[in-house]
Amino acid sequence: MPVNLPAAASFMATHARLLDRRRFELLSGETTPDAVLAAVDGYRNADGGYGWGLEPDLRAPESQPGGALHAFEVFEEIGPVTTPHAARLCDWLASVSRPDGGLPFALPVADPAGCAPFWAQADPTVATLQSTAFTTGVALRVARHDPAVREHPWLAAATEYCFREIRGLTEAPHAIALSFAVRFADAACDFHPEATALLEHLGAFLPPDGLVPVAGGSEGESLRALDFAPLPDRPSRALFKDDVIEAEIRRLADEQHDDGGWRVDFASFSPAAALEWQGYATVRAVSLLQRHGVV
Repeated sequence: MPVNLPAAASFMATHARLLDRRRFELLSGETTPDAVLAAVDGYRNADGGYGWGLEPDLRAPESQPGGALHAFEVFEEIGPVTTPHAARLCDWLASVSRPDGGLPFALPVADPAGCAPFWAQADPTVATLQSTAFTTGVALRVARHDPAVREHPWLAAATEYCFREIRGLTEAPHAIALSFAVRFADAACDFHPEATALLEHLGAFLPPDGLVPVAGGSEGESLRALDFAPLPDRPSRALFKDDVIEAEIRRLADEQHDDGGWRVDFASFSPAAALEWQGYATVRAVSLLQRHGVV
């Protein structure tokens, strides 16, 4: 599984936004957590949330749950280093959560230019499993090394909301919601014994090969086993046989393009997003291949 890391670095320099260049450098030990935090600070608002296109297809400046997801990803990557902005982000999430503890898919935007319709037209009055799971799942991963996040009351309320919603599932949710629910349950296993049964419940909705088509997505758009169980030595890996994961790792390595980068298979909603997703996908690919000992 040859992977050309110098070509990937050149691709990042040519195409990626500063944040993802810093994240890529952190993977290779060429920069510090402080540099990555400085880059993500450019997306932070005075209310403690994150906007400004941190979620590439949501270019509006307002703080959003989607921005919180990507900010928490950074806070996970810098571990064991912590930042007080993580707890402040929890404060903001508590302020926009619905009474049942869940998060709306997205909050209103004043100008939808460059925003995907599913973000700009979301109902801000209704909580969804997808948005709550994608935010809470990565927050739980941050909580492993950040006690301020681990002990925050928002995290407890959002976790309980996800538990209730997952218990009530009688059929497979949308593929993307399912992937975030699985990753949430996987992370929750570190803190909540009952999460193991919820992970098994979600696993019943997954095919053995892990290939789940994305309804309403681009032609051929599907989620794969690594979208549900990306990391080794995690409970979610029990949902797939070893040969499935091994094939997916080989496939990921082989997907590096001649220019050194990786791509996504879903549509982007602005020229900026199209480029930014490529840099994001390249960081993800190199990180996963690194975690699996390929690079």
